[in-house]
Amino acid sequence: MRITVVGDVLLDVDLTGEATRLSPDAPVPVVDIGTTRRRAGGAGLVARMLAQDGHRVTLVTVLSDDDASLQLEEALAGLRVVAGPTGAGTPVKTRIRAGRHPLLRVDEACGRPEVPGVTVAMLRAVEDSDAIVVADYGRGLAANLELRALLAALTDDIPIVWDPHPSGAEPVPGVAVATPNLAEASQAAGCRAVTPAEVAEAGGILLERWGSKAVLVTMGERGGLLMGTRNGPPRIIPAPPADVVDPCGAGDRLAASLAVLLAEGRSLDDAAELAIQEAARFLGAGGVAALPDSYASDLHPSDRNLAGGNLTSRHRPVRRHRRDEDALELARRVQANGGTVVATGGCFDLLHAGHARTLAAARDLGDCLIVCLNSDESVHRIKGESRPIVSQQDRAELLLALECVDAVLVFAEDTPQACLDVLRPAVWVKGGDYSGAQLPEAELVASWGGRCVTVPYHQARSTSLLADALAKVS
Repeated sequence: MRITVVGDVLLDVDLTGEATRLSPDAPVPVVDIGTTRRRAGGAGLVARMLAQDGHRVTLVTVLSDDDASLQLEEALAGLRVVAGPTGAGTPVKTRIRAGRHPLLRVDEACGRPEVPGVTVAMLRAVEDSDAIVVADYGRGLAANLELRALLAALTDDIPIVWDPHPSGAEPVPGVAVATPNLAEASQAAGCRAVTPAEVAEAGGILLERWGSKAVLVTMGERGGLLMGTRNGPPRIIPAPPADVVDPCGAGDRLAASLAVLLAEGRSLDDAAELAIQEAARFLGAGGVAALPDSYASDLHPSDRNLAGGNLTSRHRPVRRHRRDEDALELARRVQANGGTVVATGGCFDLLHAGHARTLAAARDLGDCLIVCLNSDESVHRIKGESRPIVSQQDRAELLLALECVDAVLVFAEDTPQACLDVLRPAVWVKGGDYSGAQLPEAELVASWGGRCVTVPYHQARSTSLLADALAKVS
């Protein structure tokens, strides 16, 4: 089952130790830290839970470029991540525990950022789902209008579970179920929500305001209150007893389970009851503190060979692939796991800004980018006796140094036809001001169901112009 988690990711840091004395400066405990754990929180935690359950998970989010983001990428290693950029800092939540007991939480970079943009790859990943969890943590992604329009259009086709946030966006109309907790429901509805009657009143207000098919207000150890447009009167679903020390992650566990159960065809009543039970079991088993540190063991069996300890790639879809991997091997591996292979080609004699923009745009169209590179002999025949300026070995090395390039395949022919016939990419990309159908490779690529795409050509940026400029200063 393909589950897509859409939302904001956080870096959760757990500092755990012993508290055996008070500080001489103030009557507060001194914690001698024994262990430090860094893990993905927010939507990243939801994705990890689903991956641990054995589902094929894609996390659609945005990532910053600060030091905390690098640690977050390490925490997301092994998960399929389709990420766009954000100018906001990575939110960090640090919890200090003495044994199993939480003492303090410190939040960093938690101001409200601007609404981030979304990439084509992010939208494509959302479309390619059997169920969706929107884990809104108030960082702006769920407020993106383009993303919201797509989610609203999918509500009749697949179950969407929306876990709202007090600082976040309202759920789009038509989602299968929204899952606010008591505090969130009270704030969103603008009324007190403590007694069952008050919770039902708040749930009714939200059901009408949000236009969702159902609202499940979670009430901690009391379970949840479910009400929906097709479910008759509100229903209280009790939670089984559990020894809970830290409730962190309960809402994420419930939302993840709900999405899977609804995608399996369960009724909303059954799905809500089972999801509440699973959330209670999760907390009783130790909650987030009991989750394994490694993501590789969480992967769906067909995805485990993708982990390899690699990091999620920043500002581009999916994570980086091994740079020493053979291009054909990479293409077959990505294809076997349902991914999209993108290829482009050229001489790339002197890399310039036009090349970089074209390659970055191509990489956003799929899960890996393979560059078909003309050999030195091929460039010599096509460009003339003075070319190439840079050898094929150096050209390949420079291309692989770009974050958007996953592999390079050198070919000796004058055209990439034979190279393409071996790779069989789903998308063949060229820069230019003509249509994809006009490309000479269009018929060949279409023969295996692929498509040709052109990306904007950048005027005044070419190898010839760069070479002429260099000649003037040499």
